[in-house]
Amino acid sequence: MSDNINDNMNINKMPIALVTGASSGIGRDMARYLNKLGYNLIITSRDKDKLEQLKTELENDNKQSEEINKNSKKDKDKNMKRNIKNNTKSNIKSNANVNTSANIDIILADLSKQEECISLYKQVKEKYKNIDILINNAGFGLFGSFLETDLQTEMDMIDVNVKAVHILAKLFMQDMVRANKGTILNVASVAGFMPGPLMATYYCTKNYVFRLSEALREELKKKNSNVKISVLCPGPVATNFNKVAKVKFNLKEASSEYVAKYAIDKLLKHKFLIIPGLSVKMVRFFSKITPDNILAKVCYHMQEKKG
Repeated sequence: MSDNINDNMNINKMPIALVTGASSGIGRDMARYLNKLGYNLIITSRDKDKLEQLKTELENDNKQSEEINKNSKKDKDKNMKRNIKNNTKSNIKSNANVNTSANIDIILADLSKQEECISLYKQVKEKYKNIDILINNAGFGLFGSFLETDLQTEMDMIDVNVKAVHILAKLFMQDMVRANKGTILNVASVAGFMPGPLMATYYCTKNYVFRLSEALREELKKKNSNVKISVLCPGPVATNFNKVAKVKFNLKEASSEYVAKYAIDKLLKHKFLIIPGLSVKMVRFFSKITPDNILAKVCYHMQEKKG
């Protein structure tokens, strides 16, 4: 189900970004930042209330930006007339924000269901034809022994963290390659670099996202395509993830605002592997030089403290 688009708005003049899992955390803050940059947004999740709250917030921000721009233009016009009369140069600077008229569109989708992933793609395709950025952010985790964790929850996790990412990346990338433009950001995790005893299923799903992104980057290179792909691998982030996964991190958590802005800035510079924070970069380095059996033991020890 999608909101109606303002017919007076020419969305083709502004870049378009689709953000999954936009109702909270990193996805929500990516949407906020992209809105400031002037992107038309398609925000999606299962939570209608939170999406509508975010849309209202962003539209209010845009109205404030428009008001600032109007006032700034009036000041500049007055100053210009005064300077023409006095034959002097203007020193006034505009305080206008980047965004004044971005559109925010809501599409409700349960990405644990394959048919809703495909429906999301079709709705976006029908309404927008092509998009500029796809952010595959939706996902969740689960803490506990593999012998004891709930099987259905794990299957749902695989559906959201793996199948949805795969389906949306494939369908939108096909369109992007045909248009020879576009960018995809897959949100993985530092978990994608190592085994994860006591969070085995989650770590495996993020390994999949990371390796898929590496493979797609190489395929795009071989095609000499202008389509770009990036993968975000953050460490612990202060979001609703911890509550859903029933886990507590001992490491200091980064703010979702910082991670979102860092990721988008690097994405727009076509950085492939995006790792926010020096400590997380150190984990990546450690995972590359440590034998797998030792890495698994270290991970188990770290995970055990989370329970």
